[in-house]
Amino acid sequence: MDRKIDKSAINKKRNGRILKWVIIGLAVLALAWFGLRMLRPSADEDDLRFAVVEQGDVLNSVNATALVLPAFEEQVNAPVATTIKEVVLTAGTQVQSGDLLLRLDREYVGLQLDGRRDQLALKENSIGLLQMEYQRDLKELGYNAEIKKLELAAAEARLGDAQRLLKVGGATEEEVEAAQLAVKITKLEADKLDNQLAYSRNSLAGRERKLQLEVGMEEKEVQQLSRKLRETDVRAPRAGVVTWVNENLGQQVAEGAPLARIANLGRYKIEGTCSDRYAEQLSVGMPIELRLPKVRLSGTLTDILPEVTNNTVRFRVKLDDASNENLRPNLRAELYAITSKRENVLRVKNGPAFRGGKRQSVFVVRGQEAIRVEIRTGARNGDFVEIESGLKAGDRIVISDTEEYEQMSKLQLSD
Repeated sequence: MDRKIDKSAINKKRNGRILKWVIIGLAVLALAWFGLRMLRPSADEDDLRFAVVEQGDVLNSVNATALVLPAFEEQVNAPVATTIKEVVLTAGTQVQSGDLLLRLDREYVGLQLDGRRDQLALKENSIGLLQMEYQRDLKELGYNAEIKKLELAAAEARLGDAQRLLKVGGATEEEVEAAQLAVKITKLEADKLDNQLAYSRNSLAGRERKLQLEVGMEEKEVQQLSRKLRETDVRAPRAGVVTWVNENLGQQVAEGAPLARIANLGRYKIEGTCSDRYAEQLSVGMPIELRLPKVRLSGTLTDILPEVTNNTVRFRVKLDDASNENLRPNLRAELYAITSKRENVLRVKNGPAFRGGKRQSVFVVRGQEAIRVEIRTGARNGDFVEIESGLKAGDRIVISDTEEYEQMSKLQLSD
């Protein structure tokens, strides 16, 4: 016989089924929620760099590389082709003008000097011999000229006697004509000797002048070789610091080859280089900023070199504090040539997120999410980027490289 089921038992059984399905539904929803959360793009805040948008000034600048050089550096060259015998002072040594740096082998120069001195002695001896010959030849020519003048006088006397005898019949016309011819011949011979004497005087004087010039040249060669012999003891031309010296003992060096460099490390100059695509933005007189590890130094662009090498432009900079203690020879540093200044604008710290375009997108932090927004940038330098639109003061943005999130519109930030 069927027994009637109690109504409360039916309700209890039904409520149990409902509760069961509710629990199953909540579990499915929880799994779905956690699944979606796990699939949502996320990033660890510790792996990202953030910056806050603020009001301030932005200097628009051209990035360049600076090389610190001594304001003055003098190179000492080899006076002659020889070998390095001894290195007295090494690089880094403080020197005064005249301090001995190196000794070169002086034997070859000494032999050259001895040879030149012998040549000079021969030339001087030749001048003495020439003067003696000069005096002898002039005297001989003078004697011959005097003799010829006497012969001319005798011929003229014979002509006079022949003419008188012709008048009294004691001589013939042929004898008178012969006497006249003898006078003419003797006169021509006398004129010839006078001309030869004048020529010899001029010629011998010219030969003597030539030898004197040769002697002068030999004297200059002797003086030059004597100076080179003294310069084989290579000395500092001025006070400063030895920045480089050739320490290869026994090495053969050519005449004019560099041996050492002396620099004044009390003052420095800057040589900058940048890409030639920024060449039109550079101008003489524009302000610059040199960034060293411990200090930033200001200065002025003074010269732009005309040549372009390997797509780079070189220029020179004069620092306001050229004697700063943080400057070192051959130190490389960042240099910024300031092209313009934007005052009291929205700015944010520069970072890898800014890739150079005027329009780009960045991630702005909203709670625990970073949402991609489009912005427009303006002036920029190594420190700050001007924000023209898309952000407001106080916004916190991601400035680290976000290239791996290029296709995502938002990121979930995790601690």
